[in-house]
Amino acid sequence: AERRRDRAALIMTATLQLVRQQIVTCERCPRLRTYCQRIGREKRRAYLTDTYWARPVPGFGDPEARLLIVGLAPAAHGANRTGRVFTGDGVGGSGDFLMAALHRAGFANLPTSQHVDDGLQLDGAFIAAAVRCAPPDNKPTPDEIARCLPHLDAELGALPHVRVVVALGRIGFDAYLQLTRQRGIVVRPRPVFGHGSLAHLPNGQTLLGCYHPSRQNTNTGRLTAPMMDDVFRVARRLSRR
Repeated sequence: AERRRDRAALIMTATLQLVRQQIVTCERCPRLRTYCQRIGREKRRAYLTDTYWARPVPGFGDPEARLLIVGLAPAAHGANRTGRVFTGDGVGGSGDFLMAALHRAGFANLPTSQHVDDGLQLDGAFIAAAVRCAPPDNKPTPDEIARCLPHLDAELGALPHVRVVVALGRIGFDAYLQLTRQRGIVVRPRPVFGHGSLAHLPNGQTLLGCYHPSRQNTNTGRLTAPMMDDVFRVARRLSRR
C-alpha cells in the first residue's frame, strides 16, 4: 500500500510539472504578455538588480493538497518578478498577510513569502490564480480570465484530493464557479461572494469566499488577520473530512 501511495504521489508531481510547463510558456493574451515583459524591463527602483520572471506564473504548493486557494493574478513587482504566487510584494504585502494566516492554520511552515529560495513549503494546500499574468491596474478582462481558465482546470485535474476551495476576492470566486460550469457542475442557486460565504458544491467540494489580502483591504481594515483566520479555520476543519 505504501508503494502504491508513493507511486501515486510521483505521478501527481509529474503531472503538475507538465501543467507548469504549459503555463509558463503560454502566449494566449498578448496584452498581458506585453505588459509583463515591459514591467520586467523597466523594473521598480528597489529591484533594479533583479532579473524579473516576467512570464505566466504557475501554482505552488502540495501535490496532495486538500485545500485549493484561488487568487486574482500576479502582482507586477511581486510574482511577476519572483515567479512564485504571492511572493515578493514587499514586507506586509498580500503574500505575507496570506502566508501568516496559512502558517497560523498549519498549512505553511513560514509566516512570510519574500523569495523563491526562502524555504517556504505548504502542507495540504496549493495556491493558484484566476489569471497567470500580471494585468494592468490589476484588472484582467473577462476574455483574459476565460482564456486563462484552462490552466486552473489543468492544475485542479492534477490535484485529485482537493475538497475545499478558498477564493480570494470576487474574481477568483467567479472564475472558479465558471470552471465548475465548464466541468458540467451546475450550482443552484448560484453562490454569492462574500467574506466567509460558504457553498457546498455537487462535486463534494466546498467553496469559501474570502476578501483578497490586498493592501487596499488590509490597510483599511476591511480584511483583518482574525477575519482571515476564521476562513482558514473553517477550511482546515472541512479539509479533514
